[in-house]
Amino acid sequence: MARLAVFLLLAALPVSLAWSPPAVAQSARPAVALSAAQAERKSVDLKQGMSLEAVEELLGKPRRTALKNGGSAGGSLQWTYAWPGAASSQGTLNVVFGAKTPDGAKAPEQWYVSGWEWSTY
Repeated sequence: MARLAVFLLLAALPVSLAWSPPAVAQSARPAVALSAAQAERKSVDLKQGMSLEAVEELLGKPRRTALKNGGSAGGSLQWTYAWPGAASSQGTLNVVFGAKTPDGAKAPEQWYVSGWEWSTY
């Protein structure tokens, strides 16, 4: 009887594994958000012409994004970094990107920093 129970258990194991949800990959370390003071210090390294990737490496992922003028050749992309209740009088950093669009293309190939400003809510 014990052999039958073990046999049934082992026979059911592959079926139960097939019904389990797949494991989700996690990053090694969650991204650490910058404080307002750290962001103010790092923002002095912003330069016109920086790529999206370079800004993300410097300041991290933005809290909000906005696409203005529909992403056409004259359009802009805005990343907003916000620190509600920050001790600093400057609570929000807006980074504006311009588009580099190849001739005849409908979508931008690259975005580059065209400007930035600190503001309060």
